[in-house]
Amino acid sequence: MERTAVNPWAWSTTLGYNQGEIVSGHTRTLYCAGQTAMGGDGTPRHTGDMAAQLALSLDNLEAVLGEAGMSLANLVRLNVYTTDADRLFEHYGVLASRLGAAGVAPSTTMLGVTRLAIPDLMVELEATAVA
Repeated sequence: MERTAVNPWAWSTTLGYNQGEIVSGHTRTLYCAGQTAMGGDGTPRHTGDMAAQLALSLDNLEAVLGEAGMSLANLVRLNVYTTDADRLFEHYGVLASRLGAAGVAPSTTMLGVTRLAIPDLMVELEATAVA
């Protein structure tokens, strides 16, 4: 088995984790760290705006997938964590339309949580992709 770190930004390695890891064997599997509404400089964006946070979380997930030579079409698993499930469902079309455009419907779990690692964040996307 061969593991390759995937980090489109350097800031996460200073915190002790990779944005994703490719595990190669007969297929390629990418395990993505939870993606949130963090800017490229590692600061949270869009405080209080669920739709914007969800969109940026998806952009960041796509950046990690792209760095690994994959896209949303390669997703096989998506875990969604949110501090407000009702507000997330109000904006779920942001997620559903992007997955639909990619022609993918990964197995998904959504969990309501008390808070995320950074208090201003309301949604986090954790994914597994294969190629």
